[in-house]
Amino acid sequence: MSSRSKYSDGTSGSPPPVVDFSSPGLAVMEAERLLLSGRAVYTNADEVWPGLYIGNMDIAENCSEMRRRRFTHVLNCAHSSRRGGEIYDGMGITYMGIDAHDSPTYDMSANFNRAAEFIHTALKGGGKILVHCHVGVSRSATIVLAYLMLKQNMTLVEAIQKVKEGRGVFPNRGFLRQLIDLHIKLYGYRH
Repeated sequence: MSSRSKYSDGTSGSPPPVVDFSSPGLAVMEAERLLLSGRAVYTNADEVWPGLYIGNMDIAENCSEMRRRRFTHVLNCAHSSRRGGEIYDGMGITYMGIDAHDSPTYDMSANFNRAAEFIHTALKGGGKILVHCHVGVSRSATIVLAYLMLKQNMTLVEAIQKVKEGRGVFPNRGFLRQLIDLHIKLYGYRH
């Protein structure tokens, strides 16, 4: 019997470390420790799941690069009235914007289900999606981690490990608490 876990995309990875989710403060510190391990370098957009990329504002606003990479969907986690989907008019890109603030007090969890459904629909249809915010390490990473938990049946630890294979990310502490709450809702206190 293998000690490696198998994901729905057929890839496998090392068994996840044990994390104690019963103590909120300890759980956040352990999640931060996981986030600090492994890959720290990233580019403007990195693939973290087949067809799913986390990126920054630089690539999102570079229409020629977006065309070259053949993105079909964009989820902007730093949407504002000044920066919306109109930049993609005529490019065949489906856009969704979330006006999220990278603040520990912002309730990002209010967007988890809607964003996960948008990502899932894009990937199910054979699309290629860029999930971005300003830098591509906190807001967008939080949404992608929630997607992997909600739609790919991963625990928080498994989701962090999977994303870290492709990109260095670091959601703020408030977002980590919300992801831990989602984990507990989905899996209880087990890692």
